[in-house]
Amino acid sequence: MDNWFEIENSDSVDSPVLLVYPERILANIRMLKSMIDDPRRLRPHVKTHKMAEVTAMLLAEGIEKFKCATIAEAEMLGQCVARDVLLAYQPTQVKLYRLIELIKKYPQTTFSCLVDNPTSALMMAQVATEQGIELEVFIDLNIGMNRTGISPDESTLELAKLIVSLPSLKLRGLHAYDGQIHTQDLALREIECEAGFDLVTHLVNRLKAESIGTLDIVIGGTPTFPFHAKRPNVECSPGTFIFWDFGYLNDCPEQKFLPAAVLMTRVISRPEGRICLDLGHKAVASENPLLSRVHFLNAAHLHLESHSEEHLVVKEKDSLPENTLKIGDVLYALPIHICPTVALYEKVAWVQNRKVEGYWQVTARNRALSI
Repeated sequence: MDNWFEIENSDSVDSPVLLVYPERILANIRMLKSMIDDPRRLRPHVKTHKMAEVTAMLLAEGIEKFKCATIAEAEMLGQCVARDVLLAYQPTQVKLYRLIELIKKYPQTTFSCLVDNPTSALMMAQVATEQGIELEVFIDLNIGMNRTGISPDESTLELAKLIVSLPSLKLRGLHAYDGQIHTQDLALREIECEAGFDLVTHLVNRLKAESIGTLDIVIGGTPTFPFHAKRPNVECSPGTFIFWDFGYLNDCPEQKFLPAAVLMTRVISRPEGRICLDLGHKAVASENPLLSRVHFLNAAHLHLESHSEEHLVVKEKDSLPENTLKIGDVLYALPIHICPTVALYEKVAWVQNRKVEGYWQVTARNRALSI
């Protein structure tokens, strides 16, 4: 990579900071559109960016349907006048009341949510009836993620029949997330993806035999997006494409998205041959093992030694002079995992012509906006 990430006015920008590059974001949106036959089949997940400005860019490119995981993300989308929003989360009763408030407050947006069991379905129907609304739901299927969702078998048929029979609920479709698939080998990844989708196809045929009707299918994430994009009758919901990160840069090289979010950090201390940076747990996602948290773009020779709340300690290779990096030097790094990294920042700095020109609020990092 060249030095596209460097900014000329770093002396006026405090660190740590997350830099975003709108030209690259736009290129990624257009790359996504080029990978599918119809942008109306795109339902990108906003968990990665959580920002109104990025949502506006997607809307301007003709993408009108979105997926999200929190009420705050859903409200941010309502504020942006998104046409169709799927809360890809099964709400408990308290969260359901918040969702219904969104439905009433933003009538220009169609909201829906997930359900994967009869108890929740009955609760949703009761609350929706009390509130005088019709609630659209997608049945959440477990096709291998083993996190939420109902197995796509006879139990799903029974749940679908129950939902159809309940007042104030509308069975809109099926949702299946195959986030467990991260195989680097593209051919093997496709085999795993097809095995999961076969379960969905079999279920759809069973539902048709039971006269349940035609249902929308929302499926997949980033690694399996190229395979699902080829299917004519499903909606695809990648999320990380918008900023990309070093993890997917390595794991999904066949997808030509550009890194569009970079961490800027500084050397703050050089004790006993070590280098300490201001890039602690609070500045970069730290759920991965120590050596899998960041990749330095302008200092690939560094390796991570230790990590704490406000500090990241690194060392240079022994063959390099000890004074290669000095206190105050600026380093640029790609997060291994960008989604939770973004959520650590109240605002990000946007870059144009190699300069920070302003800041965007990470609006939906909050747990609540107005609702």
